[in-house]
Amino acid sequence: MILDQVTDYITGKEIDNVGAEASRQIFEKFLVETKGYAKSDILVDVPLTVQFKGEDYPSVIDLIVSVEDRPFMAITCVAGSIGSYEREILAGARLVYDHIVPFAVSTDARDAIIKDACTGDTIGQGLDVVPDHSQAKEQLKKIEATLLDPGKRSGEMIIYRSFNLEKVNK
Repeated sequence: MILDQVTDYITGKEIDNVGAEASRQIFEKFLVETKGYAKSDILVDVPLTVQFKGEDYPSVIDLIVSVEDRPFMAITCVAGSIGSYEREILAGARLVYDHIVPFAVSTDARDAIIKDACTGDTIGQGLDVVPDHSQAKEQLKKIEATLLDPGKRSGEMIIYRSFNLEKVNK
């Protein structure tokens, strides 16, 4: 079976055009060309390994957007219902680094749900609600780095793995 290949907008690497890849390519371009982020502000396929029943399960967060080297948004790009993935990316934003990534975004590149990763509250819905670079810079001035409560870590790992089964061992 020959897979269709596309060139990743951010990294320039050839990748398989499967699953939500078309959505991710559109959203990457949107972040740069519409929202004003530099390609260097966006990390692609950021590794995240969670433990479940004593075993490691490697996965990736589709995109992490940083401003001045500070993580700002963790993003999952999906081909299906964005609402089905908002809890997964919320857990991912809480787990991927030592500090919680402030915002979790679920998108199909036509719509987006933005959540406050510390509280779990929905900030808004729609591509227009995704902060642009200058808004992100201003918001980060008001946000202190927050650690995940260690007592909640294992529960977040279970949630992430449960929602993320199709990406595990990708």
